Amino acid sequence: MNGQATAALGNETLEEMESVVVRFAGDSGDGMQLTGTQFSVATALEGSDLSTFPDFPAEIRAPVGTTFGVSAFQINFGSVEVSTAGDAPDVLVAMNPAALKVNIANLKQGGLVLVDESAFNAKNLSKAGYEANPLEDGSLGAFRVEKIDISKMTLEAVKEFGLGNKDALRCKNMWTLGLVLWMFGRKRQPIIDWLNEKFAKKPEVADANIAALNAGHAYGETVEISGNIRQCHVGKFQEEPGEYRTVNGNQALSWGLLAGSQLADLQLVLGSYPITPASPLLHTLSGLKDFGVVTFQAEDEIAAVCGAIGASFAGGLGITSSSGPGIALKTEAIGLAISTELPLVIVDIQRAGPSTGLPTKTEQSDLFQAVWGRNGDAPLVVLSTSSSADCFEVGVEAVRLATKYMTPVIVLSDGYIANAAEPWKIPDVDEFEPFPVKFHTEKEGFHPFLRDPETLARVWAKPGTEGLMHRIGGIEKSYDSGHISYDPENHQKMTDTRRLKIGGIANDIPEQEVSTGVKGGKLAVVGWGSTRGAIHQAVQKARTEGHDVSHIHIRNIWPLPRNLEELLKSYDKVIVAEMNVGQLNTLLKSQYLLDTTSLSKVTGQPFKIAEIEEAIHKALGAGK
Repeated sequence: MNGQATAALGNETLEEMESVVVRFAGDSGDGMQLTGTQFSVATALEGSDLSTFPDFPAEIRAPVGTTFGVSAFQINFGSVEVSTAGDAPDVLVAMNPAALKVNIANLKQGGLVLVDESAFNAKNLSKAGYEANPLEDGSLGAFRVEKIDISKMTLEAVKEFGLGNKDALRCKNMWTLGLVLWMFGRKRQPIIDWLNEKFAKKPEVADANIAALNAGHAYGETVEISGNIRQCHVGKFQEEPGEYRTVNGNQALSWGLLAGSQLADLQLVLGSYPITPASPLLHTLSGLKDFGVVTFQAEDEIAAVCGAIGASFAGGLGITSSSGPGIALKTEAIGLAISTELPLVIVDIQRAGPSTGLPTKTEQSDLFQAVWGRNGDAPLVVLSTSSSADCFEVGVEAVRLATKYMTPVIVLSDGYIANAAEPWKIPDVDEFEPFPVKFHTEKEGFHPFLRDPETLARVWAKPGTEGLMHRIGGIEKSYDSGHISYDPENHQKMTDTRRLKIGGIANDIPEQEVSTGVKGGKLAVVGWGSTRGAIHQAVQKARTEGHDVSHIHIRNIWPLPRNLEELLKSYDKVIVAEMNVGQLNTLLKSQYLLDTTSLSKVTGQPFKIAEIEEAIHKALGAGK
């Protein structure tokens, strides 16, 4: 826990904490994601800044009690700026031995472990790979361990509601949540309201869960404990005035794409095929039919993207979503969209690969695929989201560029951003400048590859418009007529035109800014995507220590910002931090001949602030 002090409230003296990291961990059937989410809601309502990290297994249902089935939810919250889910938990809630074994290595020295001691029986210990009970063998001596028979207390709390033993034990996550709510002064009422709504048709289940929640809270209030569990106070974070809600990346990106379609005055049509971690985009947009959104779950990835291309051909905004393996299957059709020069937004929620890889773990290894991963010279726009809240603006910008330049746009997010939640100031959509599409209607001299002389975008004529009958396809077209052409010089001209069109977009995007620090100096740490929070915190800390280091975070992956080369060359050294084996680093070297240093991580877990700090100190030759 950071920033410790004391605060006197009534007759009690509470520890005052600037920020706290709590990790809930248990079997995938223990409801840890739900527990963490509801604690996040209660925390957001108290006005704390927060960032979350749901960390769950890929298996639909791994064997109970095994390390393969451990599901965890981490939240970092505080009265200060929070931009990551935290390096190491201050508090670890472990519902069984497997959860303890998987997560104990990350707990801070002296951190608090809350365990359900009834789960530490011989069978569960064996499944988790323990030869001896860690609650008894002294191996947890570096931590404060609080052993509580959560299962027994839960059964006692809910026995009056007549649930079977199995259903009654399902309430133990609410008992645990009640205790943690007490520890940090969070209110129970929002959780109670949610339980009553969720189980409106099963009031006995709602009542049992509420009773368990209250019992856990009462345990913290009334039981004399050894001193391991203490009530702490975490104050409010002073946000900008406005209306806020918690949002994860997939939600914000869905809403941003919808907002973009409305600003373009187009109907949004999403063609998708389910894949982790991109499926929630389909779920979210399918619930927005009141805004004219059309969604369809295709039979495969190829059908999904082709359906989206068809929607764009017909005068709608075609969008398709997937993760790396699905984007690979869509590749030929994306080339078709480039050849036909139709607007198309392709959302890639990256995950660890290759192939199936680690489908529920995060990575940034699709950059090469997005920028260069097609046959032929097939340029398109690539944008990157950097946080859950940032996804909204990126969604709007993707639609603007796709429609203005008649091009596919790939939006790169990742599993961390997709699932992580943070407070989001709800924007006033009236402040966004509309960019309504103007369909071509002039008959005279029409052919489908007439171009705007400034943007080089071809005209967009809706099928069925009188006098504008036309055909487009994947075979090369004549620059002067739009007809099929095999002429060598024409192919050179069309290839150059498509390249120049995308390259010219650099003049229509903002110049690259310095996120933290100043232009020029000894060191810049460059990042993209979900590395933003960790880099920001590390650079900010290093600057407070007097080090000459700045942070540059790139949203426009292709084309790159027009001033980026000059900016990067104003630093003596450049570190490129990314969750792959150096893809952005290679891209920057190829474009600017920079002597950069790659900081690579491919563990399926986000960067820790300390990892960035270590790289900064090493580059500057400074001791920590």
